[in-house]
Amino acid sequence: MESIIEALAKHESVDPQALSDGLIEGKIAIFKAPPNGKAVAVGRGLKIKVNANIGTSGDVHDEGLELRKLDVAVKSGADAVMDLSTGGNLRSVRNKIVASSQIPVGSVPIYEAIVKAVREKGGGEKMTADEMLAAIRLHGEDGISFVTVHCGVTLSVLQRLEKSPRVCGIVSRGGSFIARWMRNNQKENPLYERFDEVLDICKQYGMVLSLGDGLRPGAVADSLDSAQLEELMTLGELNRRARLAGVQAIIEGPGHVPIDQIPAQMLLQKRLCDEAPFYVLGPLVTDIAPGLDHLTSAIGGAIAGCNGADFLCYVTPSEHLGLPDVDDVRMGVLSSRAAGHAADLVRKTPGAWDWDLKMSKARKDRDWIQQIRLALDPDLAREIRAKTCEHDHETCSMCGDLCAYKADSDV
Repeated sequence: MESIIEALAKHESVDPQALSDGLIEGKIAIFKAPPNGKAVAVGRGLKIKVNANIGTSGDVHDEGLELRKLDVAVKSGADAVMDLSTGGNLRSVRNKIVASSQIPVGSVPIYEAIVKAVREKGGGEKMTADEMLAAIRLHGEDGISFVTVHCGVTLSVLQRLEKSPRVCGIVSRGGSFIARWMRNNQKENPLYERFDEVLDICKQYGMVLSLGDGLRPGAVADSLDSAQLEELMTLGELNRRARLAGVQAIIEGPGHVPIDQIPAQMLLQKRLCDEAPFYVLGPLVTDIAPGLDHLTSAIGGAIAGCNGADFLCYVTPSEHLGLPDVDDVRMGVLSSRAAGHAADLVRKTPGAWDWDLKMSKARKDRDWIQQIRLALDPDLAREIRAKTCEHDHETCSMCGDLCAYKADSDV
């Protein structure tokens, strides 16, 4: 483990002791490497990381397509991927993704249990508690690095939600099915009741526990309501139990959040969850932008990162509309990377300011080769420049000979 810490510290340009201390304190988590890849660290003092969600659906379950998405996610700079498959042969696509990935792979085991119950018993509410735990174990056996487990959806939270209904209700897929199971069976969430068993499985397989936010808001009008806050407090308690058990944990966060609430929500998470790494979906800052939600999420992700979020789950242009394709994955990763880097500048993460300074100097010198090399996505920058400009032209087609940099240099 020491060599992994040293390698990660070198990659992050941080002191190995600081990384080790953060790991011991639960403020940093390390996702184990897949068979052909590398480990990744998230948390205090480290560069903000980006996750890309891929995976099949009931309507589209082409394993080759998911592997192409994996390839473009890695090429675009994603730090991790999550397999959210719900269609086709779930274990087959998961094993192929893990075997092919150069970056850690996460998953949501409850999907496996739900799909199995629907196929074999006719409904997700018919799955058993043992089957929920068995799905987590299966994903551990398959080499998954981190698992989302919706342990905070409790009977108490559902009662609170019934008293204060939301515009969009429960929008987490895993959270909604667990809530349905609880209502149909009139029982507590087994993942909460048997949390010690969840911890034992994660510890056995070296998986980081991602404490899922089953009550994340799916509309800005639902943000920061009592159900969301109660779940967050529960996740804080479970995080402390995970630390005592020697299991690494991160906390998942919202969701749809208006801009003015983002700093407060980041502060609440860090306080209530003892500075555990915070993993946010977006947040999306408005509900009205289908087709552009990679942008609404990048806005929210940048603000969240400035205020403590450590790990951004990308959102693609297909969010709320359909299953992402390869191009959607690329744009989702790049949008979240831009948001994360903008926040890294504020956090003064090692290397962030140096990257921007090099780009600024290359722009001043009209060094197009260097500008493209330094770009977040060199291929995208090269594609756009090639549309209207000769590659060796001194200026771009926007200003031509009226280029401010050229005029300044001539003076």
